[in-house]
Amino acid sequence: MMTFRQFSAPDFRSVPLATTWSLAELGQALGRQELFTRQSPQKLKKLREHALIESAVASNRIEGVTVEPARAATLVFGAPALRDRDEEEVRGYRDALTLIHQRGRDLPITEATIRDLHRITRGQIWDAGRYKEKGEPIVEHLPDGRARVRFMPVEAGAATDAAMAELVERCNVSVRDRVVPPLVAVGAFGLDFLCVHPFRDGNGRVSRLLMLLLCYHAGAEVGRYISLERLVEQNKDRYYETLEESSQGWHEGSHNPWPFIHYVLWVLKTAYAEFENRLGKVKAARGEKSQVVVDAIARLPGDFSIAQVQQQCPGVSVDLIRKLLHDLRQQGKLECVGRGPNAMWRKTGG
Repeated sequence: MMTFRQFSAPDFRSVPLATTWSLAELGQALGRQELFTRQSPQKLKKLREHALIESAVASNRIEGVTVEPARAATLVFGAPALRDRDEEEVRGYRDALTLIHQRGRDLPITEATIRDLHRITRGQIWDAGRYKEKGEPIVEHLPDGRARVRFMPVEAGAATDAAMAELVERCNVSVRDRVVPPLVAVGAFGLDFLCVHPFRDGNGRVSRLLMLLLCYHAGAEVGRYISLERLVEQNKDRYYETLEESSQGWHEGSHNPWPFIHYVLWVLKTAYAEFENRLGKVKAARGEKSQVVVDAIARLPGDFSIAQVQQQCPGVSVDLIRKLLHDLRQQGKLECVGRGPNAMWRKTGG
């Protein structure tokens, strides 16, 4: 039973308060996103490179696939001969990430896209890009050696084919018609995908790639700079707990999707907080902040205030802004109109 079916108007009025707060906080973060991404290209490049390595390594490590730490950067940015299957999977995940980052919201949410992401991440495995041929339960192996069935996914064959077709269709209708907030759809899609469990292996990794892709479609690009996969790995106990809680009764349509959805929103909130914090702490090259201010002034109207410059330049101190304004006045490019806190600055064309 698709999670998206539950979002009829009466059901959606019962959104948990915690989720509402998360959406409000994320709305503010998305509003600041463009301002922060106007920062120094060199700063953003460092964050992108770091996130790419962390994502490729962390998403695979969640599934027990590991590589030597000293090899991680070489596997992501170089082209060394691969030593084993684990390195092949990390390289494949890198390729899938690159595809998503390059195409963003232009990469459609289709079954073909989902199969391609699986094929890219799985490399030379015989069933890469193909739905499972046999349905098997998701089993948890306990520390004492016992095993228990955590969840029974959709059966293989026609049932999986139908479930995936329905999931993709409902997701696209939901996003297109704004049936639910786009970031809620990210979590809802992830839950349904993991409950369908369309592939024999690699479902977790594909689900995290789809989370990143759906975030692009929702306008949330924080995954370009902060590894969402690393945050999931650091909080994987909570990930598995909320997934199990939300999947109970899924086949009957009586499940509660909100624990898992709220977990996904929490990951995004944490990523945005880290993004803004780290962007402010990455050491800027000499003169970069000054150029950010000069570029911001060029975008502002003829008359503007210091507060308007601050809004365009998060991470730049007001003291530096004032100094640059006075420097530009000395150069004859600006003049100060008025006095005190209400003073305005005017471009002179000098």
